[in-house]
Amino acid sequence: MDNSIPLQPSSQSPHSHITNQRTELYYGTENVLNAELRFFANSKEKIDSCMNYTRPQLAIEIEQIQKALIDIKRNRRGVKFRYLTEITSENISFCKELVSIVDELRHTEGIKANFMISETEYLAPIILYRKEEISSKIIYSNIREVIEHQQYIFDLFWSKATPAEQRIMEIEEGVEVLETKVLEDKDKILNHIKSVLEDAIERSVCSSIGGMQLIYNKFFDEYKRISGKYRISGQGKGVRWITSIDKDSIDLVKKFVKEGIQVRHVKNLTPMNFAVDNKHFYATIEKMEEGKTMQSLLVSNEPAYISHYNSIFEKLWKNGVDAIERIKDIEAGVDLTDIEVIPSSARAQDLYLDIVKSAKEEILWIFPTINAFLRQDKMGAIPSAIQAGRERNVKVRILVPANSLVEQKVRQLKEYCPSCQLDFRYIEQMSETKATILVVDRKASLVMELRDDSKLTFIEAIGLSTYSNSKAGVLSYVAIFENLWKQSHLYEQLKRQDKMQKDFINIAAHELRTPIQPILGLTENLISHAKDMEQAKLLEVVSRNAKRLKRLTEDILDITKIESQSLNLKKERFNLNDIIVNSIDDMMTMTNKQSSNKIEKNLIKLQYHKLQDIFVEADKGRISQVIHNLLDNAIKFTNFSTISINVQIKKGNKNDDEQLLVSVKDTGSGIDPEIMPRLFAKFATKSDTGTGLGLGLYISKSIVEAHGGRIWAENNKDGEKGSTFYFSLPLSK
Repeated sequence: MDNSIPLQPSSQSPHSHITNQRTELYYGTENVLNAELRFFANSKEKIDSCMNYTRPQLAIEIEQIQKALIDIKRNRRGVKFRYLTEITSENISFCKELVSIVDELRHTEGIKANFMISETEYLAPIILYRKEEISSKIIYSNIREVIEHQQYIFDLFWSKATPAEQRIMEIEEGVEVLETKVLEDKDKILNHIKSVLEDAIERSVCSSIGGMQLIYNKFFDEYKRISGKYRISGQGKGVRWITSIDKDSIDLVKKFVKEGIQVRHVKNLTPMNFAVDNKHFYATIEKMEEGKTMQSLLVSNEPAYISHYNSIFEKLWKNGVDAIERIKDIEAGVDLTDIEVIPSSARAQDLYLDIVKSAKEEILWIFPTINAFLRQDKMGAIPSAIQAGRERNVKVRILVPANSLVEQKVRQLKEYCPSCQLDFRYIEQMSETKATILVVDRKASLVMELRDDSKLTFIEAIGLSTYSNSKAGVLSYVAIFENLWKQSHLYEQLKRQDKMQKDFINIAAHELRTPIQPILGLTENLISHAKDMEQAKLLEVVSRNAKRLKRLTEDILDITKIESQSLNLKKERFNLNDIIVNSIDDMMTMTNKQSSNKIEKNLIKLQYHKLQDIFVEADKGRISQVIHNLLDNAIKFTNFSTISINVQIKKGNKNDDEQLLVSVKDTGSGIDPEIMPRLFAKFATKSDTGTGLGLGLYISKSIVEAHGGRIWAENNKDGEKGSTFYFSLPLSK
């Protein structure tokens, strides 16, 4: 394709593009700009735009685009324009202007997608996230399947996004949002680090020499400032740095020490490079060789991360060697420790068994996978540890992922050695950590990399192994083990508490059902014989609240079944029309008994245009429950007007696949943006009012999804009040 292919004006209406479906790639910034302007001109109903954080500036500063957007706002009120981007302190001024131009602007952290969708067209600028530069390439398509697919993606992003007004307020008022995220753009990584360092009064870093070189190249002045504050006024803890110092890194370390930065040497660093202070935590697994900027960085301001890694740092720091002493030893040619990298798995196996057999006080093990544990039990390492426990009272502690085979083996080992100090705790299988760690007597460690976990023998499965008797290195692994050991204990406690809570709720719900039924029966009997109207009204209050209690207990039992994955469906073939009509009758009957009945006062009408018979293969009672919940919510949030129920048959993804679409539309208060992202969660509420949706929508979502369908909701469009709830089901043939 020629690099300057222009977009030809179309004389067709937007909908006529469907007869000429195509996907094309246009080159050149002028053609890209023309494509976007043509896209805006062709849009008749809606525009959904998803852009990264660099694009709002262009939308405001490029005059042609700004004019096109303003034209849509002022002159084409039928077009609804939604704009999704990442709002940052850098682009906030442009986003403020966009708020007044588009219909709605929302924020999503770290969004990288760039595309626009109208009712008939799709555009995707291809950009490299450079500011103030328009894209030189753009993809265009009017193929229906492409548009529908991208619309689904946009709606997914949109439903989880934050309203622009909230995000702007957070930035302007300095509200710190707790979050953990991964940055993958170099400029954003460097800017984020710099912004944190500007306010920091202390810094604790554990990194390779590459990480130290990066700081020296990019942020050394900031680190000198933090260190200077500590030396002059005693603010914070200054800068403390843990690294592995060798002959080649002495000169760089001396520059840091000269500025008052405290440095200690640890031979075997943790697999992650990390930095932490009292407010922020950073981590990367990249080596940052020669001071290169990392490609990705995990950042967090969540207290749990900060506390955990501060704890790890303090233990490593405590066992580290002062940099000045380490440099003296290197310059004096002193060989401090025995470090051996073992490429041969056979040699590693022999050394492994020897170390276990030599244990005098303690053996610590971390197994990353179930197979690693079973292999090393088979080769004799674990039996040797058990023998050491029986004969020499060696304490053995093991961290291992759990399954039935492991649990059976653990029971056998404890039966074989009931008197020895043998303890197991279970951890999650480590998908990223691929090494078995052994520490003996807190004096020697052996780390065995896992090359192929599917192999049956130790020699086939293991790659490189590293042996060390470095005090600092060994104690680093001890610190990791102890942290995991404590975490696994807390995790087990939480699991037990969670099970107790669920068991209590389940039992309580079952027990509540027993007295409710006679209360209802006797109350109804008394109402039917009551001669005094005042007494009858009081009894109706009792009956109504007993029914509410009954409904709540049934909902709780449903929740228990859903969360225990025991919600069984009794499928049968039935006519959906009958279920909808019966549900409407039930709603009217139940509501007529309430003194403030909206239907009885003709404030609300339930409207359903019955179609031809529509048969589905589903659980009749559960589908009726879904329809009842949707109608109940519609009545709850509507004070007057009509609630309409509609049924449509839609084509599925395959030609022979059909979906049944049921909608319940009201003209009430609509769905609050605060509730929308968690609409189908348990007890979705608006924090400032307490108004909420209970358990019904959560249960309905689980029921619909168990049938292979989906459920969603949206506020009514074109200025119409209220909202519409939808759910789809596969159509019975």
